[in-house]
Amino acid sequence: QVQLVESGGGLVQAGGSLRLSCVASGTIFSISSMGWYRQAPGKQRELVATKTSGGSTNYADSVKGRFTISRDSAKNTVDLQMNSLKPEDTAVYYCNADLSTTRSYFSRMNYWGKGTLVTVSS
Repeated sequence: QVQLVESGGGLVQAGGSLRLSCVASGTIFSISSMGWYRQAPGKQRELVATKTSGGSTNYADSVKGRFTISRDSAKNTVDLQMNSLKPEDTAVYYCNADLSTTRSYFSRMNYWGKGTLVTVSS
């Protein structure tokens, strides 16, 4: 019983900014990492940015220097600040969480949100 809900998507002009948010709720014991993935039309889903509970981050080369991921462990949320947006950033952005629902390591798995659409116009 875990749910991830994204918000903040929309239409923005190239060069603009947008901030995505995601909250994880339900039966959650602990969260190892949270992050964002995206899927553009005709493309495979790709990693955008992730952040572990220890603070380590991982960004796609295409967004380094433009996007910033942040987490609030107390609220089980993850945000993605997107600056200097480009038309090629247009995609459905999915929130991801690597979490455990019980004290057992074997309950650990990935969960996904339904996605939020980001459209960057030229």
